[in-house]
Amino acid sequence: MKLFIVATALAACSASALSIPARDAPPSLRTIELSPGNIKQVTEEQKFELLAQGTNLIDITEDLDAPSIKKNVAAVTFPATVTQQSAITPLLPLLSTASMRATLTPFTQFQNRYFNSTYGAQSSAWLLKTVKDVVSASGAVNVTVEAFGHSFLQSSVIARIPGRSAKTVVLGAHQDSINSRNADRVNNRAPGADDDGSGTVTILEALRVLLTDENVRTGSAPNTLEFHWYAAEEGGLLGSVDIWKKYKAEGKDVKAMLQQDMTGYSKGTTDQGKPEVVGVITDYVDAGLTDFITKVIDAYCDIGYVRTECGYGCSDHASAYRNGYPSAFVFESAFENDSPYIHSSQDTLETVNFEHMLQHAKLTLGFAYELAFAAGL
Repeated sequence: MKLFIVATALAACSASALSIPARDAPPSLRTIELSPGNIKQVTEEQKFELLAQGTNLIDITEDLDAPSIKKNVAAVTFPATVTQQSAITPLLPLLSTASMRATLTPFTQFQNRYFNSTYGAQSSAWLLKTVKDVVSASGAVNVTVEAFGHSFLQSSVIARIPGRSAKTVVLGAHQDSINSRNADRVNNRAPGADDDGSGTVTILEALRVLLTDENVRTGSAPNTLEFHWYAAEEGGLLGSVDIWKKYKAEGKDVKAMLQQDMTGYSKGTTDQGKPEVVGVITDYVDAGLTDFITKVIDAYCDIGYVRTECGYGCSDHASAYRNGYPSAFVFESAFENDSPYIHSSQDTLETVNFEHMLQHAKLTLGFAYELAFAAGL
């Protein structure tokens, strides 16, 4: 989602948008949060008007009990430095731009991946099978891959690599796409190559290579790893809201969550004569986890990073954070240099830089391995 001035965006629907939500709200109304404590009720179409204008929001209709900003985010001390270079460095050359292209190409060939369309259901089924195939090819026997169902047509996908404890580290991306430049969201072309096909494929490639490591594959790591491909991010983080609400209710011991949403566009940076960078989001995230991510970039990536902001509720890490879990978000560039093609029929493979995606895959691999083997989390 792109940052927008909320006051301007609300003008079009302020006449019918109500303030603090009522629990007996009609089913036709959605409860949205635009910033901490700024809660409104709007119709479904008004919500999508706001999203089309670039307004960040979280649709909290199904999660009214979670606070805007969790005051008691779990206190986790992250490693002061990276320690797993001897294991990670040999894995990095196994990451492949050809492999990522081979996965992203068919993923963008669905008419769209809109969460409440038949296409979105088909694409999530394809993704589920693709992740299962990756796990099967690795020979891992204890790794699970499951669909997580929602009230809409598209399912989320969760892969779990058990470790020696229930302490869990989550890598996330969103699988859905949207064409918000035309009213027919169900049928319009929305290839979503960068947003967020790139993030989806980035974390899948990291999973593929992680499973070549015997210690990871056999469950010898101290901590458990999960990979999440969220449905319906473009509808207001709906898929991740459902998952993190459930995790909180179950008392799931998640120590860290990293979101990758858009990892493939670098032209907005290089056209300015600047070197490619990873955008490290600094607002509405866990500061300690974010600092650790910069250490991972320095250790395992071939490019640097820039600290940048994206606003409240800009991707699925916000759902984890609202429910008390340390979360962070990395992006393809400084936020103002992102792809101009997202949410349209022009978000195609031709706009994606696979070498830049490779840097995000290196970050994902390094982050996952370091924290999987961080005994003190």
